[in-house]
Amino acid sequence: MKFFVDTADTNDIRELAATGLIDGVTTNPSLIVKSGRDFKEVIAEICEITEGPVSAEVTALETEAMLAEAAELLKIAKNVCIKLPLTIDGLKACKALTDQGHKVNVTLCFSANQALLAAKAGATYISPFIGRLDDLNIDGMELIEDIRTIYDNYGFETQVLAASIRSANHVKECALAGADVATIPPSVIKGLAKHVLTDKGLETFLADWAKTGQKII
Repeated sequence: MKFFVDTADTNDIRELAATGLIDGVTTNPSLIVKSGRDFKEVIAEICEITEGPVSAEVTALETEAMLAEAAELLKIAKNVCIKLPLTIDGLKACKALTDQGHKVNVTLCFSANQALLAAKAGATYISPFIGRLDDLNIDGMELIEDIRTIYDNYGFETQVLAASIRSANHVKECALAGADVATIPPSVIKGLAKHVLTDKGLETFLADWAKTGQKII
């Protein structure tokens, strides 16, 4: 499963990119606001940090306006992936852009039927939102499983990009369900490496090593 980091904070992206764990980046208007920076400027910097796809979201609601914004965003870098809303206008824009050979991430997916439409429109990625469904007492992971089954049934090449991930359990469950990608906040990615027994074992090893009085360097 590929890991995308879900942030517009370039410091976090640089730190995680150094681990070799990051395959791409997703942003959205809310993350851009949180960064406090110019949209195009931050996307350009992110595209320099990673060679993977960097999702940049349009804000227009009508197809032609979406395509105009997409054309502007695609000028930033070759690894920009256009992020479109899952609406009829968004699907029209998706078809036009993918026909031109551009990568498209269709976002705000909350049903398997929506995911089916995105795949038929040629989306590179579909972004089902797990956490927001969980907030409504709907099993978000069931949506990932349903989309995986539908895509496998018909050989769709659209990648399942699990989004709105909020916990380490979400990551594990997405991997078990067969998601192609998970886009994850930096804090959750870092948390995946943590385990109380790892910390305890390291503490014991270091204590025993100190007793030897030796140094490696």
